[in-house]
Amino acid sequence: MELDHLAVAGKTLEEASAHVEQALGVAMQPGGQHARFGTHNMLLGLGDGLYLEAIAIDPKAPSPGRMRWFDLDHLDGPPHLRCWICRVPDLDAALMTAPPGCGDPIELERGDLKWKMAVPDTGILPYDNVFPALIQWRGDLHPANMLADSGCRLRSLTVSHPDVEPLRGDLEGIALVRVERGEPGLVAEIETPHGVRVLE
Repeated sequence: MELDHLAVAGKTLEEASAHVEQALGVAMQPGGQHARFGTHNMLLGLGDGLYLEAIAIDPKAPSPGRMRWFDLDHLDGPPHLRCWICRVPDLDAALMTAPPGCGDPIELERGDLKWKMAVPDTGILPYDNVFPALIQWRGDLHPANMLADSGCRLRSLTVSHPDVEPLRGDLEGIALVRVERGEPGLVAEIETPHGVRVLE
């Protein structure tokens, strides 16, 4: 698996987007709605096939009838880097070797974009939500290739968890990702037009 994108969540999309813009000093770009989970987002290209999304529950959308992805139903406190997503060539095969609790594959789409993603019934990913969500894109379209260049590039993503050794083994070999012992959390170091900034 390889890093695909980062997700910053907030109680509202405005709060999540403002958190990113204040941290990085760049404006986000329009995203869209995710009807299956009742959420909406804004986007930011990070180059090299990577991007960042600000995501929140869409107050105008009906309830999805299940727990939302990224554990958004239990979101509390200020906006923060909530989750990271890794792409795989074969989601079903990847789930056979992934830690228990990564979820079941769900077919999704937003406009012309189509993908399959593993989403836990609880909305909570393994290792207290710091294990990546797994995604398999359908077709050649990818959000990173549809976004204007923001001048931002991801330098590193630090994944922290007290049970660090098994997590390090599960995440071995993913470029730009460091695994450290600590309280569960994510910290991204991003090169911006204003210098290196930290997003957490």
